[in-house]
Amino acid sequence: MTNGIAGIAGIAESADLGLIGLAVMGENLVLNMESRGFTVAVFNRSVGKVDAFVSGRAKGKKIVGTRSIAELVAALKRPRRVMLMVKAGPPVDDLIEQLLPHLSPGDIVIDGGNSHFPDTIRRTKALEARGLLYVGAGVSGGEEGALHGPSIMPGGSPAAWPHVAPILQSIAAKVEDGTPCCDWVGSDGAGHFVKMVHNGIEYGDMQLICEAYQVMSQLLGMGAPEMHEVFARWNRGDLDSYLIEITRDILAYRDEDGRPLVDSILDTAGQKGTGKWTSVTALDLGVPLTLISEAVYGRCLSAMKEERVAASKVLAGPKPAFTGDKAAFLDDLEKALYASKLVSYAQGFTLMRAAAHEYGWSLKYGSIALLWRGGCIIRSAFLGKIKAAFDASPDLPNLLVDPYFRGKVEEAQAAWRRVISSAVLGGVWVPAFTTALNYFDGYRCERLPANLLQAQRDYFGAHQYERIDRPRGEFFHTNWTGRGGSTSSSAYSA
Repeated sequence: MTNGIAGIAGIAESADLGLIGLAVMGENLVLNMESRGFTVAVFNRSVGKVDAFVSGRAKGKKIVGTRSIAELVAALKRPRRVMLMVKAGPPVDDLIEQLLPHLSPGDIVIDGGNSHFPDTIRRTKALEARGLLYVGAGVSGGEEGALHGPSIMPGGSPAAWPHVAPILQSIAAKVEDGTPCCDWVGSDGAGHFVKMVHNGIEYGDMQLICEAYQVMSQLLGMGAPEMHEVFARWNRGDLDSYLIEITRDILAYRDEDGRPLVDSILDTAGQKGTGKWTSVTALDLGVPLTLISEAVYGRCLSAMKEERVAASKVLAGPKPAFTGDKAAFLDDLEKALYASKLVSYAQGFTLMRAAAHEYGWSLKYGSIALLWRGGCIIRSAFLGKIKAAFDASPDLPNLLVDPYFRGKVEEAQAAWRRVISSAVLGGVWVPAFTTALNYFDGYRCERLPANLLQAQRDYFGAHQYERIDRPRGEFFHTNWTGRGGSTSSSAYSA
């Protein structure tokens, strides 16, 4: 063993886990693990971060600072468990290549970053071919969650689970009965896929909340203090959730001049790509993920700030004005937000069902809802109802047809339509609310106009169609103009 291990001399193979990447999430996960009784070895490409951490936040704790990957691996108990908390993409592959010469068969690499699930599928196969085990663990909860208890969604090599479960379940958030918000999701990329869907739903939730804020501000003329009171009330009801809670707090926060800080923040949203991945994957699998996709587009539109400012000076629209009962309308808005939120989750779980079929994963949807009950960004009381829905009906095709949620939507439907109508007539931007209702109306529609669409496709491209008076799977072509022949294109879906 070299002399590079800082703070603790003469210990070999003493650490329970090694972690590489000491940004905020990495540091907080290490402190969380140490607080649960585990000894953790740490390394960072910028070694100065190791020294600063060991002499600062980690001082006096069972945390082993190392100055090279070789030293980190030498400090670990066998089978060695190494967790990577680095930027997704090539940095993960580069780090794995640096690790490989120092690992032995049976050792475990854990990627705790936001990696794209196809990369995790590829890496799992590559490491298993070398006798190693790989875990792609989605971690949600931000820096506070990492320190006090995140939601963790592990997948990858099933043989790795018994070796990493004691650590990951120990540091995870717990629900009321003590159950950890961490359980095995499935093979290869399943864990990172579920984390991706979590982030997509997070996009949808945030967009819906922002649209409710926009309606209150633009249509009802409410200021931040009054909106704060509304979100505080909503957080005591069906909408009780982390995102509603922090929105309540944001609206109450004052800038140095005493005015609401939120009013001084530029209206351009950033994104790191997980929402886009969710939408692209839905397109690949043929799943109508309309609300989450609209949330991604909403961020893209927000980024066009200068163009929007210029357009606002030349494009006219109705001036928002409300003359009704504001208290009753706010009750309607609460119901509309709940119903739209349900659509976002319904689409997310439908996407997971399609992916499970495509990739051969045995996903347990009720258990996934439980993973999100605590620690993560989308945690809410709402998720308990989702778990109950899948516990009662594991093969439930869509949350909208669950008896409980069906009843909630029936209760909210008139309010949902009133809110959207008022917003649209007032020229207030509500794309996620609107697409949620459109999805609901489309999903409940026995006959959509796709019959005309198929006729159009057959007319110009001989793509064929099925008939309502013949068995499914039989395809027909019509010579619509009398000038075409009998040759038709093969029928396929893409």
